[in-house]
Formats: sequence, structure tokens, C-alpha cells
Amino acid sequence: MKFSVLVAILAEEMEDKAIDIARDSGAGAATILNARGLTADSKKTFFGLTYEGAQSVVMFVLEKKLSVKVLKCLTRELDLDNDDRGIAFTIPLEHLGGIDIREVDQFTRKLEDEL
Repeated sequence: MKFSVLVAILAEEMEDKAIDIARDSGAGAATILNARGLTADSKKTFFGLTYEGAQSVVMFVLEKKLSVKVLKCLTRELDLDNDDRGIAFTIPLEHLGGIDIREVDQFTRKLEDEL
């Protein structure tokens, strides 16, 4: 079985909706990191400090085909092609250790259901 990491970097207010969409699409566990980003045209604020807003990085380890399905759902439901507050992408995994066997069983059941 091949795996991918799905990474969604989103405005913090989009985090809960993204997790709900991913779970409804078949994703299980997620890792969430707090982040901040800078754009090419950063806005200057008080004493020259910049503030671009809080972001969340939501990561899922998924079976490869499932990661594509979840990515498409996130892109469509969050309108990522037209909304500059988020980006989502997948990264193939070559080696993996420590994944919960229940996650693998869930991926296997999803694949069997699709066949």
C-alpha cells in the first residue's frame, strides 16, 4: 500500500471546516500546527512589525488514492482555486513507521468499498 501526506495550509478560521471536509471524505487522524506566513507584499503595522494573520497547517497521512480524493474535496469545498487564504497539496511517502494499524485497516476498507 502506498501512502501520501496531504498538507493543507489555511487561514486559522478555515481549520475546523477543512477537518470536517477531510473526515467526511474518508480521512482519519490529523496533525495540526499553528503557523504564520509572509506574502511578497507584507503589510506594515505598528513599529514596523508585520502581521499577516494566523494560519493552521493540517496534515494527514493517507493511502495515495484517498489522499487525492480528500485533496479534491478540500479544493472544491473551500474554493482554494479562488481563495488566497489556503493551499493544499500531497507529498508521496517512501518510508513510514509508527502508523496506527487501525488507520491502515480503515484505508483498506475504504478501498474495498470503492471496488
